[in-house]
Amino acid sequence: MKTLTTLFDRFDHLDTSMNRWLVAHSIALLRIGMGIVFLGFGVLKFFPGISPIEDLATRTTHVLTLGVLSGHDAMDFVAGLECIIGICFLTGRFLRVGVWLMAAQMIGAMSPLLIYPGELFIKPYFAPTLAAQYIIKDIILVAAGMVIASTWTGARIVAEPESFRVSLRKRIAKVHRSVQPQTPATA
Repeated sequence: MKTLTTLFDRFDHLDTSMNRWLVAHSIALLRIGMGIVFLGFGVLKFFPGISPIEDLATRTTHVLTLGVLSGHDAMDFVAGLECIIGICFLTGRFLRVGVWLMAAQMIGAMSPLLIYPGELFIKPYFAPTLAAQYIIKDIILVAAGMVIASTWTGARIVAEPESFRVSLRKRIAKVHRSVQPQTPATA
């Protein structure tokens, strides 16, 4: 039994050390990962016939811009937008601009679910097509963008490690809020 307790204590120490590392680096890694995703998928869209979502993205952009952008111009617009977002996230510069552009892009990227539901969900069970799944996964990108956006005003993850055993009993981590909101005069 003592050996099992010793092993568990070692694992608990490893788990706590990993948690500290994640607290220190996870937001930056999330930002860089999102930058790679946006830049990579953006670059693909500059080359006709390579992006699996090209036709849907082109038609959607045509609809959302009220016909101002169509064909390859629509795809170049989306590609350029995604590349700018990716560069903002990768470099950490103009991050607020990048997140706002991402918010606009995500509205556009997810709008086919409303514009073309008959194409994206197959009857009789309304199962999502591969294109619909491609779009639905953007929910994760939106949530990740919200986490990154929360850092604009100085929000940070703070390490308050608990033992592995104690954390198993909890459903969700506590979120601490400031007692007093900061005003520009006190910031």
